[in-house]
Amino acid sequence: MAVKLRLQRHGKKGKPFFHIVAADSRSPRDGKFIERIGSYNPNTNPATIQLDNEKAIQWLRNGAQPTDTVRAMLSYTGVLYRQHLLKGVAKGAFTQEEADKRYENWLAEKSQKVQSKKDSLSKEKSDNLSKMLKHEREVNENRLKAMTAAAEAASAVAVEEAPAAEEAPAAEEAPAADAPAEGTEA
Repeated sequence: MAVKLRLQRHGKKGKPFFHIVAADSRSPRDGKFIERIGSYNPNTNPATIQLDNEKAIQWLRNGAQPTDTVRAMLSYTGVLYRQHLLKGVAKGAFTQEEADKRYENWLAEKSQKVQSKKDSLSKEKSDNLSKMLKHEREVNENRLKAMTAAAEAASAVAVEEAPAAEEAPAAEEAPAADAPAEGTEA
């Protein structure tokens, strides 16, 4: 029986969520599995990977073959590096303490890189938000200026039309007073 470390899809359409499982290579993607060793959520930025490193290393030692995607995740989380160091200890290249020290240094460096990416993403998001608010403020100020100019123009037109409107009724009444009333003969 060939065992694979692979992803098992869950979640709704457009919002995938994956379990990382050890499964028989002949079983369907979302079907029967032997053991669940972690989860992967690509909806977050950066993607969230939760993995039981010891179980993953144990499955790799027992001969389980990871798929390409799972291999990338194992590399990202340091499982493959940890396995590499353990092989070096088994061969006598260095001691277990030195292997642990190298792994801890690698983990610290990796967590620093991930944190810097998270910080840059949050900074970029806040910068984009401030740019959007600044642009919106400018648009609103331009609208307010345009509305004020239109209101001033309308009031200027109303002021010009007001004297003309007062003169027009007087002009209409004057000819009516000079004309004889209807029904009477002059």
